[in-house]
Amino acid sequence: MAVKPTIVLVHGFWGGAAHWSKVIVELNRRGFTSVRAVENPLTSLADDAERTRKMVAQVDGPVVLVGHSYGGAVITEAGDLPNVVGLVYIAAFAPDAGESPGAITEQQPPAAVAAIAPDSDGYLWIAQDKFHDSFCQDLTADEALVMAVTQKAPLGSTFGDTVSAPAWKVKPTWYQVSTEDRMIHPDNERRMAERMNPRKIVELAASHASLASQPGPVVDLIEEAVGSAG
Repeated sequence: MAVKPTIVLVHGFWGGAAHWSKVIVELNRRGFTSVRAVENPLTSLADDAERTRKMVAQVDGPVVLVGHSYGGAVITEAGDLPNVVGLVYIAAFAPDAGESPGAITEQQPPAAVAAIAPDSDGYLWIAQDKFHDSFCQDLTADEALVMAVTQKAPLGSTFGDTVSAPAWKVKPTWYQVSTEDRMIHPDNERRMAERMNPRKIVELAASHASLASQPGPVVDLIEEAVGSAG
Protein backbone atom coordinates (compact mmCIF):
# COMPACT_ATOMS: atom_id res chain seq x y z
CA MET A 1 0.00 0.00 0.00
CA ALA A 2 1.40 3.42 -0.97
CA VAL A 3 2.34 5.76 1.84
CA LYS A 4 0.18 8.90 1.89
CA PRO A 5 2.44 11.95 1.48
CA THR A 6 3.02 14.34 4.35
CA ILE A 7 1.73 17.83 3.59
CA VAL A 8 4.20 20.63 4.37
CA LEU A 9 2.69 24.13 4.33
CA VAL A 10 4.92 27.11 3.53
CA HIS A 11 3.70 30.63 4.34
CA GLY A 12 4.52 33.84 2.52
CA PHE A 13 5.24 37.47 3.37
CA TRP A 14 3.29 39.34 6.09
CA GLY A 15 2.30 36.24 7.98
CA GLY A 16 3.60 33.12 9.63
CA ALA A 17 2.62 29.47 9.77
CA ALA A 18 -0.63 30.38 11.53
CA HIS A 19 -1.96 31.85 8.27
CA TRP A 20 -2.69 28.20 7.43
CA SER A 21 -4.92 27.69 10.50
CA LYS A 22 -8.20 27.12 8.63
CA VAL A 23 -6.52 24.88 6.05
CA ILE A 24 -4.94 22.82 8.86
CA VAL A 25 -8.30 22.32 10.56
CA GLU A 26 -9.97 21.35 7.28
CA LEU A 27 -7.17 18.92 6.39
CA ASN A 28 -7.50 17.30 9.79
CA ARG A 29 -11.27 17.05 9.39
CA ARG A 30 -10.70 15.13 6.14
CA GLY A 31 -8.32 12.69 7.77
CA PHE A 32 -4.96 14.22 6.88
CA THR A 33 -3.01 13.83 10.10
CA SER A 34 0.53 14.09 8.71
CA VAL A 35 0.67 17.86 8.25
CA ARG A 36 3.48 20.28 9.08
CA ALA A 37 3.83 24.04 8.74
CA VAL A 38 7.19 25.74 8.26
CA GLU A 39 7.94 28.97 10.12
CA ASN A 40 10.27 30.82 7.78
CA PRO A 41 12.45 33.77 8.90
CA LEU A 42 11.66 35.83 5.75
CA THR A 43 15.24 37.12 5.74
CA SER A 44 16.31 35.79 2.32
CA LEU A 45 15.18 33.21 -0.19
CA ALA A 46 18.26 31.15 0.67
CA ASP A 47 17.43 31.21 4.39
CA ASP A 48 13.78 30.36 3.83
CA ALA A 49 14.53 27.58 1.35
CA GLU A 50 17.05 26.08 3.75
CA ARG A 51 14.54 26.17 6.61
CA THR A 52 11.99 24.43 4.39
CA ARG A 53 14.51 21.82 3.22
CA LYS A 54 15.29 21.00 6.84
CA MET A 55 11.59 20.49 7.56
CA VAL A 56 11.24 18.22 4.51
CA ALA A 57 14.35 16.27 5.51
CA GLN A 58 12.70 15.44 8.85
CA VAL A 59 9.92 13.58 7.03
CA ASP A 60 10.44 9.86 6.48
CA GLY A 61 8.48 9.44 3.27
CA PRO A 62 6.98 11.44 0.41
CA VAL A 63 6.10 15.13 0.80
CA VAL A 64 3.72 17.48 -0.99
CA LEU A 65 4.85 21.09 -0.58
CA VAL A 66 2.16 23.78 -0.50
CA GLY A 67 3.24 27.42 -0.83
CA HIS A 68 1.20 30.60 -0.42
CA SER A 69 2.34 33.92 -1.89
CA TYR A 70 6.14 34.23 -1.51
CA GLY A 71 6.01 30.68 -0.14
CA GLY A 72 5.64 29.67 -3.78
CA ALA A 73 9.12 31.01 -4.47
CA VAL A 74 10.38 29.05 -1.47
CA ILE A 75 8.93 25.72 -2.65
CA THR A 76 10.21 26.47 -6.16
CA GLU A 77 13.72 26.78 -4.73
CA ALA A 78 13.49 24.01 -2.11
CA GLY A 79 11.26 21.50 -3.90
CA ASP A 80 14.02 19.61 -5.69
CA LEU A 81 14.54 17.19 -2.80
CA PRO A 82 13.99 13.57 -3.86
CA ASN A 83 11.11 12.89 -1.45
CA VAL A 84 9.10 15.90 -2.70
CA VAL A 85 6.45 14.40 -4.98
CA GLY A 86 4.29 17.45 -5.72
CA LEU A 87 4.06 21.24 -5.47
CA VAL A 88 0.85 23.17 -4.83
CA TYR A 89 0.81 26.93 -5.38
CA ILE A 90 -1.85 29.00 -3.58
CA ALA A 91 -2.01 32.54 -5.06
CA ALA A 92 1.74 32.22 -5.18
CA PHE A 93 4.91 33.28 -6.91
CA ALA A 94 6.42 30.60 -9.15
CA PRO A 95 9.62 32.20 -10.48
CA ASP A 96 11.66 30.82 -13.34
CA ALA A 97 15.45 30.53 -13.13
CA GLY A 98 17.03 33.93 -12.51
CA GLU A 99 13.64 35.49 -11.73
CA SER A 100 12.61 37.13 -8.44
CA PRO A 101 9.25 37.95 -6.85
CA GLY A 102 10.12 41.63 -7.21
CA ALA A 103 10.77 41.36 -10.94
CA ILE A 104 7.49 39.49 -11.44
CA THR A 105 5.62 42.15 -9.44
CA GLU A 106 7.11 44.95 -11.56
CA GLN A 107 5.86 43.33 -14.76
CA GLN A 108 2.28 43.85 -13.65
CA PRO A 109 1.98 45.76 -10.36
CA PRO A 110 -0.92 44.67 -8.15
CA ALA A 111 -3.67 46.99 -6.93
CA ALA A 112 -2.28 47.31 -3.38
CA VAL A 113 1.39 47.90 -4.15
CA ALA A 114 1.20 51.43 -2.69
CA ALA A 115 0.18 50.02 0.72
CA ILE A 116 3.65 48.49 1.20
CA ALA A 117 6.40 50.59 2.76
CA PRO A 118 9.83 49.92 4.32
CA ASP A 119 10.79 50.80 7.87
CA SER A 120 14.15 52.23 8.97
CA ASP A 121 15.60 48.70 9.33
CA GLY A 122 14.74 47.61 5.80
CA TYR A 123 11.70 45.49 6.60
CA LEU A 124 8.60 45.86 4.44
CA TRP A 125 5.20 46.35 6.03
CA ILE A 126 1.63 46.67 4.83
CA ALA A 127 0.11 49.74 6.50
CA GLN A 128 -2.19 48.46 9.23
CA ASP A 129 -5.07 50.68 8.15
CA LYS A 130 -4.76 49.34 4.59
CA PHE A 131 -4.21 45.67 5.41
CA HIS A 132 -7.85 44.59 5.20
CA ASP A 133 -8.46 46.20 1.83
CA SER A 134 -5.08 45.11 0.45
CA PHE A 135 -4.48 41.57 1.67
CA CYS A 136 -7.73 40.00 2.79
CA GLN A 137 -10.78 42.03 1.76
CA ASP A 138 -12.96 38.89 1.91
CA LEU A 139 -12.26 38.23 5.60
CA THR A 140 -14.03 39.85 8.54
CA ALA A 141 -12.75 43.11 9.99
CA ASP A 142 -11.69 41.27 13.16
CA GLU A 143 -9.73 38.62 11.24
CA ALA A 144 -8.05 41.33 9.18
CA LEU A 145 -7.15 43.29 12.30
CA VAL A 146 -5.38 40.30 13.83
CA MET A 147 -3.49 39.64 10.58
CA ALA A 148 -2.52 43.32 10.32
CA VAL A 149 -1.20 43.57 13.87
CA THR A 150 0.61 40.21 13.80
CA GLN A 151 2.00 40.53 10.27
CA LYS A 152 5.53 39.20 9.81
CA ALA A 153 7.48 41.67 7.71
CA PRO A 154 10.11 40.39 5.27
CA LEU A 155 13.45 42.03 4.65
CA GLY A 156 12.97 44.16 1.56
CA SER A 157 15.99 42.57 -0.13
CA THR A 158 14.17 39.22 -0.19
CA PHE A 159 11.95 40.55 -2.98
CA GLY A 160 15.00 40.67 -5.23
CA ASP A 161 16.32 37.17 -4.48
CA THR A 162 16.28 34.97 -7.57
CA VAL A 163 15.46 31.31 -7.99
CA SER A 164 18.25 29.04 -9.20
CA ALA A 165 16.71 25.80 -10.50
CA PRO A 166 12.88 25.85 -10.44
CA ALA A 167 11.47 22.64 -8.97
CA TRP A 168 8.24 23.10 -10.94
CA LYS A 169 10.14 22.13 -14.07
CA VAL A 170 10.70 18.61 -12.74
CA LYS A 171 7.89 18.02 -10.21
CA PRO A 172 4.10 17.67 -10.69
CA THR A 173 2.35 20.96 -9.91
CA TRP A 174 -1.07 22.40 -9.10
CA TYR A 175 -2.01 26.09 -8.98
CA GLN A 176 -4.81 28.17 -7.43
CA VAL A 177 -5.40 31.66 -8.86
CA SER A 178 -7.13 34.32 -6.72
CA THR A 179 -9.09 36.43 -9.20
CA GLU A 180 -9.54 39.31 -6.70
CA ASP A 181 -5.90 39.33 -5.53
CA ARG A 182 -4.53 42.80 -4.76
CA MET A 183 -1.05 41.66 -3.66
CA ILE A 184 -0.08 39.62 -6.76
CA HIS A 185 -1.78 40.65 -9.98
CA PRO A 186 -4.19 37.86 -11.00
CA ASP A 187 -2.84 37.95 -14.55
CA ASN A 188 0.66 37.38 -13.18
CA GLU A 189 -0.69 34.36 -11.33
CA ARG A 190 -2.29 33.04 -14.51
CA ARG A 191 0.90 33.54 -16.48
CA MET A 192 3.03 31.76 -13.90
CA ALA A 193 0.52 28.93 -13.66
CA GLU A 194 0.20 28.38 -17.39
CA ARG A 195 3.92 28.23 -18.08
CA MET A 196 4.27 25.47 -15.46
CA ASN A 197 1.81 23.29 -17.38
CA PRO A 198 0.30 22.13 -14.08
CA ARG A 199 -1.93 19.13 -13.54
CA LYS A 200 -4.72 21.56 -12.65
CA ILE A 201 -5.41 25.30 -12.38
CA VAL A 202 -8.26 26.45 -10.14
CA GLU A 203 -9.56 30.02 -10.11
CA LEU A 204 -11.28 31.26 -6.95
CA ALA A 205 -13.06 34.59 -6.55
CA ALA A 206 -10.88 35.31 -3.56
CA SER A 207 -8.43 37.81 -2.11
CA HIS A 208 -4.74 37.12 -1.68
CA ALA A 209 -5.69 35.36 1.56
CA SER A 210 -7.62 32.56 -0.15
CA LEU A 211 -6.09 30.09 2.29
CA ALA A 212 -8.12 31.83 5.03
CA SER A 213 -11.22 32.97 3.12
CA GLN A 214 -11.80 29.78 1.10
CA PRO A 215 -10.04 26.93 2.94
CA GLY A 216 -12.46 24.32 1.56
CA PRO A 217 -11.63 24.78 -2.13
CA VAL A 218 -7.94 25.24 -1.27
CA VAL A 219 -7.95 21.91 0.56
CA ASP A 220 -9.81 20.33 -2.38
CA LEU A 221 -6.80 21.17 -4.55
CA ILE A 222 -4.30 19.96 -1.95
CA GLU A 223 -6.27 16.75 -1.54
CA GLU A 224 -6.24 16.16 -5.28
CA ALA A 225 -2.48 16.75 -5.39
CA VAL A 226 -1.86 14.35 -2.51
CA GLY A 227 -4.03 11.70 -4.12
CA SER A 228 -2.29 12.03 -7.47
CA ALA A 229 1.25 12.42 -6.19
CA GLY A 230 0.85 9.65 -3.64
